[in-house]
Amino acid sequence: MSTQRQSLRDRQVASIEKIINLNHEQPKPEPDANGLVPTSNPLLNEDGEPIWKVLVFDNLGRDVISSVLRVQDLRNFGVTIHLNLHAPRHPIPDVPVVYLVEPTSENINAISADLAKNLYETAYVNFLTSVPRPLLEDFAALTAQNNTSDKIAQVYDQYLNFVVSEPDLFSLHLKDAYYTLNSAQAADSAIEHTIDKVVSGLFSVTVTMGSIPIIRCPKGNAAEIIAQKLDRKLRDHVVNSRDNNLFSARSSSSASSQTRPVLIILDRNIDLVPMLSHSWTYQALVHDVLGMRLNRITVETVEDGGKVSKRSYDLNSNDFFWARNAGVPFPQVAEDIDAELTKYKDDVAEITSKTGANSLEDLQNDAGTSAQHLKAAITQLPELRDRKAILDMHMNIATALLKGIKERQLDNFYQMEESITRQTKAQILEAINDPEKKNATDKMRAFIIWYLSSENDPSKADMVEYETALKNAGCDLAPLTYVKKVREITRMTMMASAPSPQPATQTTPGDLFRGFSSISNRLTDRLKDAGALGGGFENLISGVKNFLPVNKDLTITKIVESLMDPTSSSTSALAKTENYLFFDPRSSSARGTTGNPTGAARLGPDGRPITGGPTFGQRRQGFAEAVVFTVGGGNMEEYGNLQEWSRKVSQSGAGVKRKVVYGSTELINAESFVNGELKRLGEEG
Repeated sequence: MSTQRQSLRDRQVASIEKIINLNHEQPKPEPDANGLVPTSNPLLNEDGEPIWKVLVFDNLGRDVISSVLRVQDLRNFGVTIHLNLHAPRHPIPDVPVVYLVEPTSENINAISADLAKNLYETAYVNFLTSVPRPLLEDFAALTAQNNTSDKIAQVYDQYLNFVVSEPDLFSLHLKDAYYTLNSAQAADSAIEHTIDKVVSGLFSVTVTMGSIPIIRCPKGNAAEIIAQKLDRKLRDHVVNSRDNNLFSARSSSSASSQTRPVLIILDRNIDLVPMLSHSWTYQALVHDVLGMRLNRITVETVEDGGKVSKRSYDLNSNDFFWARNAGVPFPQVAEDIDAELTKYKDDVAEITSKTGANSLEDLQNDAGTSAQHLKAAITQLPELRDRKAILDMHMNIATALLKGIKERQLDNFYQMEESITRQTKAQILEAINDPEKKNATDKMRAFIIWYLSSENDPSKADMVEYETALKNAGCDLAPLTYVKKVREITRMTMMASAPSPQPATQTTPGDLFRGFSSISNRLTDRLKDAGALGGGFENLISGVKNFLPVNKDLTITKIVESLMDPTSSSTSALAKTENYLFFDPRSSSARGTTGNPTGAARLGPDGRPITGGPTFGQRRQGFAEAVVFTVGGGNMEEYGNLQEWSRKVSQSGAGVKRKVVYGSTELINAESFVNGELKRLGEEG
């Protein structure tokens, strides 16, 4: 029987649960019938009760935990209260404390102060990454000075300094990494600090995944430096930690290169278009329109009586609707809400008809129903209530998205960008000058996408005309100033910003642009019945286009395909990745070479020439699993495109299931990227 693949989130949750269980090994639960890995059991005391404890974290520790666990999950593991390390805290002297913090002087001083003040009974100290020896010595000195060594039960390096947002999506939470690595004004120390943070985060990801990867990256820029440093860090760990190898504890050390993952490290400038594009999938729209952060969003809802209030929602792993629809085009999401509401109403009707109650609420107070039917109904009540709460939430989210789509005409921008290479000068100027398109950032995003996707440079006269129109539309030209500098670099590496050619049996426009009207009446009725929204939903739906995206693979997806599945990749993609550097931390020869015998010898991180290199077979080998990391920012568009490609090739019948994990220095939406880092770089001149 083949074992169920654990996602990156499964592995991180297991690591966090082990920390909360005071680093005690618990039996590994088997996946259920749906392939979901259930949570482990809490650590119990002699009386069979959970060991109650306090959880204290810093900001990164908070983000790591809150992205995968909720308050109730912590309660189930005996966490009575969770607090920030640098917030005022009251003593709880008879309860142990679990710390999850970054290894910094500030944090070590704060923990030492807690111990000196006897805030808690015993301390279980967990650092999010490997603690440097000087800091550990400082911690030991402070502990000896305060005579608090008896208060410390454990000190662990945990390798968890990355935030998981989706099953196979992670971020290192490094703000402004793109600016730092591309600015001429950035200090060398700042660049080095950012690169070291990336290397540390990627090392933690590989430890959590339990296998040493083969590393591929293009030559030059930050990606090569990061690959070299990570290769050296992994090599040093394998050589120096034979008795305490972080990887041998998680997987067989004899794993062949065919079963190991490939880590593909790419610079953001390889393709800037997905960082700016207007998307049409549910997840990408939520990220773009509602500014999702750590799977949490805030939307405006209309309560009874017309009162407008703000509500926050968590989109987590327990949300069946989000798990199924996150990567689906938005019109299909609206239809699925309708289908789920129909199913919900049918289930409620079946229960109430059997019990004779008028509604679910009556069941609790109705003593006249038969005991057998009442028992069956009550056992289904929690599941039905949870379903209704999730559907209510997604109806509110859908309404907020529809409002944003209509106000900003995002459907029109998306439609234009789907055929951006076919847009004429007149059409581009018309979009910029359109008074109905009120958001200046949206116009700047669309123009930059056209500019990056055009085969030829616009003439100087045309460029002046475009810039004048953008200025008149209220756009800040600083982002465009910077993009002009990197256009040639990006044009050389971009492989697919335009849609792939469609087969002759292409769906007719009438089928694609049929509007939401076909479901609007039914959906509005469902929303009214569910009590979440009013009839304004129908007005919002009207006029928003219900079209399906054209199938296309983004540049990053074509790169991944050429490295994971060379036999199915296009010749042009293989040509682009042929000279990607190859690092195998388990091999003495494959240390950043391309396998090309010509040219000057390359130097390794230690300054010595690198001899040998990967064979043609090694460079053409396929992989079943990949970790794709972009240096300088990531986005939901690329994540969704990679997951769609993974599903497509896994279902093709070839027999190989391919899994892709996507990560970046920071997950950032287009508005923040344009008005933040691109603007700052453009203002530098």
